[in-house]
Amino acid sequence: MVRVVSELGVLGVGLLMFAENVFPPLPSEVIMPLAGYLSTRGQMSFWGAVAAGSVGSLAGAAFWYWVGRRLTYGQLRGWIAEHGAWLAMTPQDVDRAVEWFGKHGQRSVLFGRLVPVVRTLISVPAGFSRMPFPEFLLASAAGTAIWTFALTYAGRFLGREFERVEQFIGPVSWVVIAVAVAWYLYRVIRIRMQRDRREAASRR
Repeated sequence: MVRVVSELGVLGVGLLMFAENVFPPLPSEVIMPLAGYLSTRGQMSFWGAVAAGSVGSLAGAAFWYWVGRRLTYGQLRGWIAEHGAWLAMTPQDVDRAVEWFGKHGQRSVLFGRLVPVVRTLISVPAGFSRMPFPEFLLASAAGTAIWTFALTYAGRFLGREFERVEQFIGPVSWVVIAVAVAWYLYRVIRIRMQRDRREAASRR
């Protein structure tokens, strides 16, 4: 991620944020603060990073919206059950997103963009329910802009205080990376084990 952002600039931020929405294990909580940090060193425009991150994230949300328009709830749930492990997703994640949308309606698109995992899948029930695309786009854009601005500003603040926190950045960065990798591997292994147990039980 550091290489992509450093070499491609705001374009790299946009591409990574699009990928983060399609492939949730890529953490926006690392991408946007990195962009904000680089903005304090003159390597990137702060507002350019926010705009690129928002556009990339919105493109990813639109991808899942159109998935919801093209597939039925059962089809998507079945696909996630079969292949979702590598996305660290389960059918229950789809259920939660649909339930969230059912409780909060169109407002859930805006607020769901601020909740990890839900922010990726909340677009799907919006597609299922045939929410008008302009309304979906507007609500998603508002939630996405808040999320990307907050994360980018956090990175910018860290950059301004670099001298005070420099001695902690290296160890903390490795801890964050280790936790992210451990969480992803735990989710993948757990999901695959649950699926294997269900398949074994069905064969008995």
